[in-house]
Amino acid sequence: MRVFVTGASGFVGSAIVKELLSAGHQVLGMVRSDAGAEKVAALGAEVHRGDLYDLESIKNGAAVCDAVIHTAFNHDFSKFKDNCETDRQVIEAIASVLEGTDRPLVVTSGIGLFNGIDHKVTEDENPSATSATVPRLASEEAARAAQAKGVNAYILRLPPTTHDAGDHGFVPMIINMAKEKGVSAYINDGANLWPAVHRQDAAVLYRLIIEQKPALRNYHAVAEEGFPFKEIAKAIGEGLHLPVESKTGDDIAAHFGWFSYFAGMGCEASSAKTSEVTGWEPKHIGLMEDLQIGGYLK
Repeated sequence: MRVFVTGASGFVGSAIVKELLSAGHQVLGMVRSDAGAEKVAALGAEVHRGDLYDLESIKNGAAVCDAVIHTAFNHDFSKFKDNCETDRQVIEAIASVLEGTDRPLVVTSGIGLFNGIDHKVTEDENPSATSATVPRLASEEAARAAQAKGVNAYILRLPPTTHDAGDHGFVPMIINMAKEKGVSAYINDGANLWPAVHRQDAAVLYRLIIEQKPALRNYHAVAEEGFPFKEIAKAIGEGLHLPVESKTGDDIAAHFGWFSYFAGMGCEASSAKTSEVTGWEPKHIGLMEDLQIGGYLK
């Protein structure tokens, strides 16, 4: 199978490229820079130059492949809503090429969209909000709109922390804040839950979906259903030899700044149906062990 992967040089995308190639698939990896092109070529994939604003290039990549895995996203939070709408347009463009075929499209989303839900979220559920209030939902809305047109589209939700060497996501941000402030912090009682997955395990799930083309439409790449944020903060504090403190009131923004929403985000999530349908079995180390031995706290 020849697979078009957007964001192929990224943290998650590059793991997917490796997983697909090791399973005998061919990969056409979209990159936007020379450095990205060198990285993807070194992995053994074919390079496709393009970016999220070049929809024709994206459609051309999708048109010549048997499946599409979409991981690219602009993480500039200063224009977050615009970036979410760009992602909608990208998904719509890919879907327009795949419509009328059974070629699978896997769209990347996040467990965090269920922030504040008071029960363990399963794959059968969709967020009750819309992109009008939660901009990141634009991606899922676009995927479901594609499904309504007969596109073989899937939604894969990643946890707040998808961890491994080279991570530049939420956990490294928290670590850098702790180093800067001289304290590892959590909000209020720190009971808000963060699910987790190793990126290599997540990459396997992307592969299984495009190979199997199962009936289930939503998937959770969740290896660990939810750590209290306080436990993550404690592990960081211990690793950096810093005090661990609760932040309340105005002190929350003083410590976390724009990240305050994410630091307070919480949602326990299940991947039971994902495993039942695809046979997915996470095998790599968990978040706490990765924090201790994976180089995060050096």
